[in-house]
This record gives sequence, structure tokens and C-alpha cells, in this order.
Amino acid sequence: MALRLLERGVRVLGLDNLNDYYSVPLKNDRVGILRNSALFEQATIDIADSKSLERAFGTFRPRLVVHLAAQAGIRYSLQNPAIYVQSNLVGFANVLEACRRFEVEHLVYASSSSVYGNNTKVPFSESDRTDHPISLYAATKKSNELMAYTYSHLFGMRLTGLRFFTVYGPWYRPDMAIYKFTKALYAGEPIALFNYGDVKRDFTYIDDVVEAVLQLLTSPAANETETAPIYNVGNRSPVKVTDLVCLLEEITGRTAILEFLPMQPGDLLETYASTESLTAATGFSPSTSLREGLSRFVDWYREYHGIQG
Repeated sequence: MALRLLERGVRVLGLDNLNDYYSVPLKNDRVGILRNSALFEQATIDIADSKSLERAFGTFRPRLVVHLAAQAGIRYSLQNPAIYVQSNLVGFANVLEACRRFEVEHLVYASSSSVYGNNTKVPFSESDRTDHPISLYAATKKSNELMAYTYSHLFGMRLTGLRFFTVYGPWYRPDMAIYKFTKALYAGEPIALFNYGDVKRDFTYIDDVVEAVLQLLTSPAANETETAPIYNVGNRSPVKVTDLVCLLEEITGRTAILEFLPMQPGDLLETYASTESLTAATGFSPSTSLREGLSRFVDWYREYHGIQG
């Protein structure tokens, strides 16, 4: 996201606490790419620290804000709930307050497909009920949407929420399935498939996600009468995880060792995005095929980890 903005000649301030939830060297390498631009500034702060956040806003005076910071991970929320409360609830409240105080023109923030819980109606539509989250992570994301609605209603702020569906691609989190599966294939280690492999995900390539954010961030309000609109950002093509593994086997030329396990608490059986609202607002809809996206990711993975062949 930041790289695309820099390529457009936009000044960018990146805020990140660079915590150790996953590889700090990977995070630093990502930031290192951005530091090649004179338009980029970096501040290592925690959004749960309201004073540090306000200082950053006061110095930089952002016109637009893309809020992607959060404590991620569904299973980890079962082990460390306090971290999710601080980052996803307190931190988000601080971001809303900073945007209100410094009169930010538009805040686009990340929600999640996890807010749909185990909805049986597919594809998931923004008009579906989302009052039955099955993980604390999902509950915090639903709370963000409610907080954003309230701030938009009370203060007339322009706020847009995006429900991302299983984002993947180069430089992404090592705790996510595609990264873990690829690592296991090259290491000759077992791949854990929960619910015995009977799980579907709407995998969405990072470039499509970035394009959706940019379209909504910089375009005129699609519906000025709607308070804090929310859009799904997904590929509209759920894939069974066993089929995902088969594709990775083809691309890597490696054979998977599979370990079938029961369903994990908090996991969804299927995610499937309806993106009609996004297309109506922007004319754009994610379209990168899983095969193409996986090929790009594996190419990056080989290069980053120095894997030959």
C-alpha cells in the first residue's frame, strides 16, 4: 500500500510498533524498501499509546489515513486476549480520535471477513447479519465497524471499512496458510489441514487489495448519504484448502506430507465474498487467479529465502 502511494508521488508516514508477533527482520526488510523513497517517513510507535499517536499526527498532519494496524490472528486471540483489546479496540479508538482532532479528510480502515462468523448463506454480503462472531479477533473487528459508524454519525467524519478476505502475496505474514504451506513443502515437513481439509477460503491477492483501497481512498464518496460504508474485498472464488495444496505442489514441484486434524476453535468453515458493492462504488473487482497469485508468491519466497530450483 505505502509503496503504491510513494510511486504516485504521495508523502507517506508509516506507523508500526514492529512487535514480535511474527518475524521482525521480515518487517524491517519491508520497511527498508520504503526507505528508498525520500517521500517516506517511519515512526515506530504503538497506536494504543494515544500521546505518541497524537504527536505523530500533529507533526505530519495527514490528509488521508489508511489504518491497517491490528493484532492479527484468530487462534492467537484465544491465548492473548488482552493484546487484542489494546491494539484493536483501544488502538482503533485512538486512531479515530486523532483523525477527528486533526480533521483527516478520509479514513479507510481494515475490517475482516471473520465478522461473518459461520454464516451459511454464501456469498457473504455486506447486508448480512454480523452479530455472531466466533472469535475474539472477529469481535474486535465488528466493534471497529460500530465505532466507525458512531464517529461518522456524531462528527460527520468520512470513514470507510473494508472486510478483507484471506489476503496473500509477497511479504505477507509467515503465520498465514500459504506461507506456512510453502515453507513446509520446501522443508519436507507436514502440512496441517484442519477440519480434515474440508475448509474453503476466498484467497485474495495483495495487488487487488491495494487497488481496492486506493480506489476507495482517493475517489469521491460513492454514496454521500451512507454513514461509514463497508465493502467486501475478496476474489469471489472460494477454494478448498486441499486444492490449494495441490496447486502449490504443481508450482513448487514438491510433494506435500499431509496431516489431517480437527477443526480449530474460532475458524470459519468457508469464506466467500460478494463484491458487487465494491464494483458499484469503484468499477473495480479483484480478479487475480489463485494460480497466478501463488506463482508470484512462490517466486518471491524462493528469492527472499535464497532457494534454488
